[in-house]
This record gives sequence, structure tokens and C-alpha cells, in this order.
Amino acid sequence: MKVLLTGADGQLGRCLQDRCPAHWRLLALNRSRLDITDSQAVSRRVALEQPDWIINAAAYTAVDQAEGDAEQAFSVNVKGAAHLAEAAGRAGARLLHVSTDYVFDGQLRRPYTEQDAARPLNEYGRSKLLGERAVLQSLSQALVLRTSGVYSEYGNNFVKTMLRLAAAAGKEVAPTKPENAAGQPSNAAVLRIVADQHICPTYAGDLADAVIDLMACSPPASGLYHYCGAMQLSWHEFAQHIFDCAQRQDASFSMPPLQAISASDYSAPAQRPAYSVLACEKIKGLGIWPKPLFVSLSPVIKALLAK
Repeated sequence: MKVLLTGADGQLGRCLQDRCPAHWRLLALNRSRLDITDSQAVSRRVALEQPDWIINAAAYTAVDQAEGDAEQAFSVNVKGAAHLAEAAGRAGARLLHVSTDYVFDGQLRRPYTEQDAARPLNEYGRSKLLGERAVLQSLSQALVLRTSGVYSEYGNNFVKTMLRLAAAAGKEVAPTKPENAAGQPSNAAVLRIVADQHICPTYAGDLADAVIDLMACSPPASGLYHYCGAMQLSWHEFAQHIFDCAQRQDASFSMPPLQAISASDYSAPAQRPAYSVLACEKIKGLGIWPKPLFVSLSPVIKALLAK
């Protein structure tokens, strides 16, 4: 089976390459090899390769930056997704497109199902929602998979940021602001982390396994699905789990004190949902189950501490 993967350098892209099934012929393309915002380039490449499947793991994910760069966010997340869907339709290929929990406004206060109304609060979320709709309207058999709080040993993510900030605090060097608006250091000793926004941290390797399993379903699956880690946490709670795990693996790890703050104290450019927990009952019905945090986080921490 021939699979064309976009976003090959991202967290999910790297993990999919690590886990590529033996029966796949995987063509992994980063932005330099295929710019999905270029409709003609997408059309030519898909027509040339004639893949059985396209996995769109390419995305503009800089949530705060998107507030001032909405045009580029929409170019990648909407137009790019639409270009791939249109090219897949012409080539007779299936398409799996990855989306986000940030399509929701966080007001529901229970896990969001695929049937719940999407009301994004920021430009990133709006662009991802329109990208979903472009894919599903163009391809009746497309798959859209929403996820939440992705972390891994690759790229930039909350786990890597917390370990970096802990190391900086241990050296009494004022750390920089963490990515993804998850928290903020007040000084070299205390890390101030948002405690009133809840997500389900998801290991990109587990997400890659879910993508592979979803594509292999018989009868074939289509439509919208949710997949995320099995534990819902605030960013503050997630940071505590990260540091606890690091200390268990390395007794010399210096755990900085954490201070819980509100999102209003952090004042990020982009508003984020207070509760964007995803319900995964639909994908569980296909036999694809979320993984517990304690199973997935430990190997990632071990790999990062070894670097």
C-alpha cells in the first residue's frame, strides 16, 4: 500500500515514520518537498505518485502567532487541506486529515463528542475547523482525526519545554516563556503554570498507532473521530506529572516548585478553551483505545533526559 505523508518533520510525522508498517510504501514529505499551500504542486505530486492513502500531518500550529498571522494559518490549515482533498479525489486516494481539540470553546464542561458544535475561540482553531470542513465536503470517504495536547521526543512541545525550564531553573538562569501558552516563569526558582485549562495529553507515538489502526479498519472507517490520551489534566497538573516522572528516572533531577495560575494571569495573545477534553467513545467502538499517561510519558522522559 502506497502512503503519502505530509508534515514529515512534525511530531506525528516523525512517529509515523518510526512505526511504518511493513506493507506500507511510505513517501514522507516535509514542506521543502511539498508545500501544500501550492495547489499545482500538490496536484502534480499526487497525480505522479498515485498513492492509496494520503495522511495530512502538515499544519500551522503556532497558536499565539496565528492571531497576528491568520492569513498564513488559513493558507496551510484550510487551503492546504483542501488542495490535498481535491487531489486525493482526482487520484482515487483515501485521505486522513489531523485536527485539534481547539475547534471547541471549552464551555461544555464534559468531554466533547464528534457531534458537539464546534465554536473555536482563536484563529488557529478557526483555521483547523474550516480545514476539517473542506476535507469532509470534498471527500465523502475522508477521515478527520481530532487530537489534544500532543507531545513526543521530537519537535517543540510542552514536555520538552518543562524539562528545559527545569534545567534553567536549576542553573538559576531566568528561563524563557514556554511554548503553547501553558505557563510562565516568575523567576529562576518558581514556574507559574496555568491551572484552569484542561486537555488530554497525547503521545504522538500513540496517535501514530491510532492513525495506522484507523486506516486499517474493515469495513473502512470514514468521517470524524476523536483520539487523545486517556487522562484529562490541567497544564499545571501535567507539569507536575512530567517532573515526578523525571525525578523517578533520575534522582539528580532538580524539580522546581510550581505555582498554579489562571489563564488570565498569563495573558496569552490567543484565547484557549478552558476545557477541551475529547470523548473517544466512537473510536473505541473500532477497537482503538487511548493509552494511559503513565504508560506513554515515561519512555519519552527517558529519551529526553538521555539527550
